[in-house]
Amino acid sequence: MGRCGLALILALAAAPASAAELRVCADPNNMPFSNAKGEGFENKIVERIAADWGRTLKYTWWAQRRGNVRSTLKAGECDLIPGIGSTVEMVGATRPYYRARYVFVTRADRGLDIASFDDPRLKTLKIGVQMVGDDGSNTPPAHALAKRGIVDNVRGYLIYGDYAEADPQAAIVRAVASGQIDVALVWGPTAEWYAKASPVPLVLTPTPWLDGPQLPMQFDVSMGVRREDNKLRTDLNAWLGAHKADVDAILAGYR
Repeated sequence: MGRCGLALILALAAAPASAAELRVCADPNNMPFSNAKGEGFENKIVERIAADWGRTLKYTWWAQRRGNVRSTLKAGECDLIPGIGSTVEMVGATRPYYRARYVFVTRADRGLDIASFDDPRLKTLKIGVQMVGDDGSNTPPAHALAKRGIVDNVRGYLIYGDYAEADPQAAIVRAVASGQIDVALVWGPTAEWYAKASPVPLVLTPTPWLDGPQLPMQFDVSMGVRREDNKLRTDLNAWLGAHKADVDAILAGYR
């Protein structure tokens, strides 16, 4: 190898970290988590990471529907997916950076104060539950209701909704506000985000964190990298540990 070739290799090796990219796959229309305008809390957190590491933040926008990990992270389209379940086996999960659970959403003026799946009123009230995917797969609250025989008075709302709309996940919360349904079971961060914009006051009451030994309602949330990417996972864990107060402050801003 000539001197010029060796010099080039040494120059590249010494290139500043700012020359690198932080490649992130995120949902372009999934508030309060992320959107293409960078308004979600996941946007804010990865922006901080990229800035601290001196990297350029590069997004691949992809709806977080079924199959998105295979089509993005595993396909090499990105190196990091924020906001993924800590127990998802398809990825190498970082340390959790927040925990959330499902909540009961009701109108304040109804005074329902439902806090248990065993509340007898659930047998007659109109209930909305979030469903996953076009096949209507059940979320944990839907399973909890079904095992109690509460089925006929339940209406499903797809988690991802209609992506042609600006707020595809808002329908279930808005249905409570308008009186179409009496109570909804909604993932906490989603419920908080849309309840604050409701034209009528809404009450959000956490579900029990566990419904029987096999049905948790509360989950830890991490960032996901490829399982073999130990270097990035280690770096992210270190950052999340060192900047816990900063992350908590960002999350608090989104309630």
